[in-house]
Amino acid sequence: MLKSIMRSLARKWDGIFRAFLQGKFDNKFAPKMQVAPLPPNEADRLKALYRYQVLDTNPEEAFDDLTALAAHICGTPIALVSLVDANRQWFKSKVGLEASETPRDIAFCTHAMAQPDDVLIVPNALKDQRFAGNPLVTADPNIRFYAGTPLVTSDGFALGTLCVIDRIPRHLNSEQIKALQALGRQVISQLELRINVTKLEQNIAKRHKVEAALRTKNQQLRQALNELQQAQAQVIQSEKMSSLGQMVAGVAHEINNPVNFVQNNLPYVSRYVEDLLALLSLYQDYYPHPPDVIQEKAENIELDFIIEDLPKIIESIKLGTERISQIVLSLRNFYRSDGTRKRYLDIHEGIDSTLLILHHKLKANAIKVIKEYGNIPKVECYGGQINQVFMNILSNAMDALETQPQPRIITVQTQVFKQQEKDNIAICIADNGAGIPEAIKKRIFDPFFTTKPVGKGTGLGLSISYNIVVEKHGGVLKCISEPEKGTEFRIEIPVSN
Repeated sequence: MLKSIMRSLARKWDGIFRAFLQGKFDNKFAPKMQVAPLPPNEADRLKALYRYQVLDTNPEEAFDDLTALAAHICGTPIALVSLVDANRQWFKSKVGLEASETPRDIAFCTHAMAQPDDVLIVPNALKDQRFAGNPLVTADPNIRFYAGTPLVTSDGFALGTLCVIDRIPRHLNSEQIKALQALGRQVISQLELRINVTKLEQNIAKRHKVEAALRTKNQQLRQALNELQQAQAQVIQSEKMSSLGQMVAGVAHEINNPVNFVQNNLPYVSRYVEDLLALLSLYQDYYPHPPDVIQEKAENIELDFIIEDLPKIIESIKLGTERISQIVLSLRNFYRSDGTRKRYLDIHEGIDSTLLILHHKLKANAIKVIKEYGNIPKVECYGGQINQVFMNILSNAMDALETQPQPRIITVQTQVFKQQEKDNIAICIADNGAGIPEAIKKRIFDPFFTTKPVGKGTGLGLSISYNIVVEKHGGVLKCISEPEKGTEFRIEIPVSN
């Protein structure tokens, strides 16, 4: 099946390339495109590329981690490690794109390689004369935004790029650009590491000391990459929550003003309606036989129905405004700003706010939530971060139940317990889904590990949750699961520090 798909994609790109060479994309009505000139040191550049022996090799986790991180940091659906040989650009790693290569003549990366010291950024390809007529812009994958940092070797040869792509115009901020450049340097480090490992394998019998040194270097690089992933994940999460909190506070303020206006005026409207209906009743008592024109008007507007339904409408408006106020309050509680100071907070309030925000998803999937709250004290914690843990775990539980038969149940339990003479609380969130296989359960807290399809998850939720519970609150986060027996996440945190 995979081979068939790859052959189909190859024929598609070959057709685009042939059409391009035959001039089918070049007419007086179509936009033009520019082909990047060959570097003056092209022959030496190709030798530098071929010495890595990386072209047409299988995917590797180290490169895939870097593309996943680049896509997440830059907020794009597509990220690629692109290597350019004489005729094509080939993708060593890819996120969000099925094709494994494209012709060199239409590759954006060849333009990026022409300026090896800078990041090439194309905010809107349709407005850039170099790319407006490019078949990658005018047809699938419909590129609009491109940013690529050249992959430059230590001896100055640009082999390709680490690039991020979107199908809509956009921009990157300075921090995203710096992060993309840093990840590009890590790609080169991985290529260098690949050469070293290859040499080591070829000479393993004679060079045991070299092998040990290279393995140490490899371990250090992987550790550095893992630390970079963790740091970037935390920065992303902190910035996202901070920005989201500010936005929610602003939206809540803007919503509260009109809602308060409606709520404050509803008692007057209700009283006015009652008075008008009472007056109308008096008219009917004293003038039981009004003129025909009044009688006809009353029948046309269904006066009896209005008299019966109007108070119900007023009550519905009252309930609706109360519901809006509850949702706004829950949003403000969920995205509370913690700063650098812990506060004593009601954990049940945080869980309830999270469930209210997720109410639409629970209702859409007919999921029942059972609350078994214990008598627990307020907890000294970063409220916004703990709420984010609840959000991540509850969202995963809902995703796990989407394809399960009824009944679909999530149980939330809380209790207090003693550990080393200190009060702790436990929050257990369990579902009755299909459970998690042991091989997957061992990796669920790893950064960027996900079993969801591309675009459905980043693999950061549980990793960030683990960091929040364990590192930030000195607690414990466990996953208890067996296939066909559901999944339970147990959060344990001290009441105070």
